[in-house]
Amino acid sequence: MENVEQGEVRTDRRRWLVLAVIGLAQLMVVLDATVVNIALPSAQADLGFSTADRQWVVTAYSLAFGSLLLLGGRLSDLVSRKRMFLIGVLGFAAASAVGGAAQSFEVLVAARVAQGAFGAVLAPTALSVLTTTFTAPKERARAFGIFGAIAGAGGAVGLLLGGVLTEALDWRWNLYVNDVIAVFALLGGIAFIRTTARATTRRSIDLLGTLLATTALFGLVFGITRVQSDGWDAPITWLPLIAFGVLLTAFVIRQRTAAAPILPLGIVLDRNRAAGYLSILVASTGMFGVFLFVTYYLQSTLHYTPIRTGVAFLPMIGSLIVAAQIASSRFVPRFGPKAVVPVGMLLGVAGMLWLTGLDASSSYAGGVLPPLLVLGAAMGTVLPASMQRATLGVEPGVAGVASALVSTSQQVGGSVGTAVLNTVAATAISNYVSAHVPPTPAGPGRAAIAGYDAAYWWGAGFFLLGAVLSATLYRRRTNDVQPADAQQVPETAAA
Repeated sequence: MENVEQGEVRTDRRRWLVLAVIGLAQLMVVLDATVVNIALPSAQADLGFSTADRQWVVTAYSLAFGSLLLLGGRLSDLVSRKRMFLIGVLGFAAASAVGGAAQSFEVLVAARVAQGAFGAVLAPTALSVLTTTFTAPKERARAFGIFGAIAGAGGAVGLLLGGVLTEALDWRWNLYVNDVIAVFALLGGIAFIRTTARATTRRSIDLLGTLLATTALFGLVFGITRVQSDGWDAPITWLPLIAFGVLLTAFVIRQRTAAAPILPLGIVLDRNRAAGYLSILVASTGMFGVFLFVTYYLQSTLHYTPIRTGVAFLPMIGSLIVAAQIASSRFVPRFGPKAVVPVGMLLGVAGMLWLTGLDASSSYAGGVLPPLLVLGAAMGTVLPASMQRATLGVEPGVAGVASALVSTSQQVGGSVGTAVLNTVAATAISNYVSAHVPPTPAGPGRAAIAGYDAAYWWGAGFFLLGAVLSATLYRRRTNDVQPADAQQVPETAAA
């Protein structure tokens, strides 16, 4: 009996060590959505590329990552998750090393494409490992609380880390830092992640479905990323978005008839999972708006340095982590996501509206900090609960694809939020300048704040939409137990 109990303790410890490993991998992926942004001016000065080309350092990563997520998730289902995890970590680390050592703009962009491609393998694989490792409801709630906190806080951590590395070392360390993280993730993955038996007997990939999904997502992400530089009415913006709609329709038709679909439609037709994906998308839209415009405000209006700006977000991260644990382990099991997620969305509405009160004379402690704490609580309430429901009850054979949809929702939400809110802010700034002629010395600063306010109002609208959708789509309290065929994933010895 004593030996059995000791074995159970070792197994329990292994599960939490697995969580630590995949948490490192997730942090590495989400960091790169923001950590490189702060380094761009220094990289531009060093490599000599134009301001017009600068956006491609960011866009190259998001295009590869967003368009290849479904394929990455499917590969993690068809191949050993441990093997795909290690491939993702190694590839991401190698691409980061090449990017850090780049001596030309072309090499840097190519490295960012490779980062995005391997990130598209790593992100859904990490989440599918989490999904199949933690099946007991209580442990699952705690694990998703931690994982969701990492996913939500990664952007803010990237801002802080980017500022520290750029000022203290060199812009190249914003890429090299991934190699430091990857060492621990790789060693931990080898030691603690078990090699799963093949999750499905179907060893084929729906090539046509994969092509349709990849090109559709590419069109969506590319079209959205062109909004800021070219506007919504430019052909380079709306043609890819139209192509996305056509290709998405063709993809759905293909998945209904394919013998081995890359995305079984039952995954997204379940109401709870659909509500989870939509909640993640909406919350990510608002979250990126917070990071973007509060960063602008702190640096342009309050004249914070990059490091000080990153530090200013730390209380929000703390609030997010605390809320994630409380909501996941206490509120969701007791009240269900139908009650908890809409409350988190309404907290997001309150935090966004609170930010509209900021002006040129606002202080950090009295003006910026309180809404950041509220928004941290909002994200911590929404993201872990939604991630957990988006992957709950999924058979192990399609856990990678279900996890890929979580990452896709985050990616699309962030891209949409950046594009829409930037457009809203730019329009508001232009309208303010047109309405205040002749200009005054204080005019540019007030115009910028008018733009931020407009973005916060729209962000509040996104969160309000999320509250309505989540309250409507989530079912009432349901049993959190996994189906019988998802309770146990066959394992071999850790290899």
